[in-house]
Amino acid sequence: MPANLAVYIHWPWCKSKCPYCDFFKKVEKNVDQQAVVQTYLEALKNYHQLLPERKIGSVFFGGGTPSLIEPKYVALILETIGNLWGYAEKPEISLEANPNTEYPDMFSALHNAGINRLSLGVQALNDPDLRALGRTHNLKQAMHAIENVLKNFDNHSMDLIYARPNQTPEAWAQELEQAVQLGFKHLSLYQLTIEENTPFAKRKLPLPDDETAALMYQATNTLTESFGYPFYEVSNYAPTAYESAHNKVYWQGGDYIGIGQSAHGRLKHLGRFYALQYGFKAEELSAFERAEELVITGLRLRQGLDKKRFHDITGLKLEEVLDLNRLNSLKNEGFLEETDTALRATSKGFLVLNYLTKELVRSNL
Repeated sequence: MPANLAVYIHWPWCKSKCPYCDFFKKVEKNVDQQAVVQTYLEALKNYHQLLPERKIGSVFFGGGTPSLIEPKYVALILETIGNLWGYAEKPEISLEANPNTEYPDMFSALHNAGINRLSLGVQALNDPDLRALGRTHNLKQAMHAIENVLKNFDNHSMDLIYARPNQTPEAWAQELEQAVQLGFKHLSLYQLTIEENTPFAKRKLPLPDDETAALMYQATNTLTESFGYPFYEVSNYAPTAYESAHNKVYWQGGDYIGIGQSAHGRLKHLGRFYALQYGFKAEELSAFERAEELVITGLRLRQGLDKKRFHDITGLKLEEVLDLNRLNSLKNEGFLEETDTALRATSKGFLVLNYLTKELVRSNL
């Protein structure tokens, strides 16, 4: 039986664009949601004609700010997916929300529409840092949203950003202790990075230096582990039962389709590999290209790159893809460790993960 398929629904619209964000987003007040959703339904039908025998293991509404979608359209999208393919047992149906997109009963309405996992983009737990990050909600709004998320969902996640301007390791540790005590099942904790062509890139921000940021990352892993949130991916923390099933499809090389402008996907179909793009477009990838992608995503995981899964997907052995001289050097330097079943980064390696993947893959993707 074919493996389950994951569906990513991209809603690019936001109330405003954060100054650190480099994702494709739009800021418009009056979006014709009915017309947009109709294009999504047509795209889903097109993919179903190509892949009629799959079941859907997970759906993720990302963005942008998908909590701006009216719940009736969320329900319509999920109903259409179910009618076309059918859902696997206990599918994970996630949606990202911002604290200030709330209207009366928003979270209960989203739950009733079929969302069973809510990811809340809080980003900071104090007003000065929320303003510095360009967020349009304040702490009071965040805490109100947190209360309603915890009340309406059994599975939930919160996003925070650290290594913020003028932030100290002590302040971050205190904030993180506050965060773990809120009761979320999952935490996504991202180090602030300054991307090109963003407003933040044009400013001289007083960010922690690299050494301080590294200490903050190490302290994050230690503290979350002590509170029962072990890291399972470089920026994600949860007990095993609450790891994000959808995101693990990306990291472990599963098949997923992307719906909406700028959304993308990856698919293995009839023994060939495809990079899927908006507009029902596909670019064929070689097995070697797909294998290199899996090295990059797989090393993000604490458990590392599973050699058997890698071979089952690509038909290649790991040693056929990697620069073996660099691999041996990186192992000797303490950045990587290898067993008969997996290749994984060490705690030292996770601090320089981008460097490792650039060194390992031969074409330097």
